[in-house]
Amino acid sequence: MRRVLLAALILTGALLAAQSPTHRPLAIVAELDGIIHPVSAEYLTGVIDQSDAAGADVVIIVLRTPGGLLDSTRDIVSRMIRSRAPVVVFVGPAGGRAASAGFILTIAADVAVMAPGTHIGAAHPVSGTGQTMDAVTAQKAAADAAAYARSLAEARGRNVMLAADAVLESRAFTEMEALEASPPLIDFTASNVNETLRKLDGRTIRRFDGRSTIVHTVGAETRRVEMTWRQRFLSAIANPEIAYLLMTLGMIGLTVELWNPGAVLPGVAGALSLLLAFFALQVLPMNTTGVLLALLGIGLLVLELKVPSGVLGVGGTIALVIGSIMMTGSVPGVSVGLGFIIPAALAFAIIFLFLGRLALAAQRRPPVTGQEGLIGTAGRARDPLTPDTIGYVLVRGELWRARSRSPVQPGAAIRVLQVHGLTLDVEPLPASTSHGDSAS
Repeated sequence: MRRVLLAALILTGALLAAQSPTHRPLAIVAELDGIIHPVSAEYLTGVIDQSDAAGADVVIIVLRTPGGLLDSTRDIVSRMIRSRAPVVVFVGPAGGRAASAGFILTIAADVAVMAPGTHIGAAHPVSGTGQTMDAVTAQKAAADAAAYARSLAEARGRNVMLAADAVLESRAFTEMEALEASPPLIDFTASNVNETLRKLDGRTIRRFDGRSTIVHTVGAETRRVEMTWRQRFLSAIANPEIAYLLMTLGMIGLTVELWNPGAVLPGVAGALSLLLAFFALQVLPMNTTGVLLALLGIGLLVLELKVPSGVLGVGGTIALVIGSIMMTGSVPGVSVGLGFIIPAALAFAIIFLFLGRLALAAQRRPPVTGQEGLIGTAGRARDPLTPDTIGYVLVRGELWRARSRSPVQPGAAIRVLQVHGLTLDVEPLPASTSHGDSAS
């Protein structure tokens, strides 16, 4: 009887096991193509958070970056180390690169993979504000970044000397150079995410804390996590080129509105552009000297309008260009070319001076409309005018009440001296200077 019951239990367990669905591995895939900054860090740490919540088996970060901020890189690395699932950094597809801060992310990953035709490295640090560092400060920054790279490489069992050379000597490595080094900088090469998953299957991965785990990725479900619309928008404007373009457009828009009050659209567009530029400069490190130079340049352009000399305008333009170069050199591995900065700065200076001169000329021109525009205008008397008699005069085709301190005969030419409500103070014009009534 016992044997029958035991056999029944075994059979029931087998049937239930056959009916229960098998576990399907889950791979979370994120893609970062751009500069590493706080928005990028928010995106990648959020992806790892989602991976932990979903119980994923592996996280794959497809990486293409020219570099970025070391502080944001450290935030990403810290979250990668604490990830429940192993984190794979895949530098690809072919033709991509992971330079500067991207190199640090690659060697910090549990598994580092590169596609054919990619390269990593050139991680020498620069000032986060874009200012030139003195020799001692530069040496300290390089030593600190090199120590960070060595510690990550050692913990991951990668080539410590090459990791240090990438920082201290700005060395870069192709996928084969990184793979064939002894010990290697990366684990293997793959053409795409699917091939990466195939090669990962059954691999024993040593985590940062020393634990080992075996990854199973056969038939894995691939779930891609994209940036939110907010992150995409902020990431797009948190780019030195875009930030500088927004700042230039903002200044031009406000200049047009300043010299042409009431246009509205240039002022609104300029204000929005400047606000977005200020946000981008908050996300990116700001070079204070560059900002002050740019403000000095604008101040000199204003002085050029007040005291035309040419020297102030040239000096203001040069200060604006130099300040712009310093402001936009704040992200390591990312620079804005002179071919972009110089035309933008020249365009702003030319538009500012051109519109400013037009505005000042318009302000100095005598009024031609309204009551102020009547002063100095010639006309013709219709009635006799004496100091004690008020009559009518014809000015610009209109009849006005008028009085005169000197006698004026009907039909005589007059000139308007003052306007008091609807009454004009006039004087007779000599016959030799009379031009008649322009409206008669």
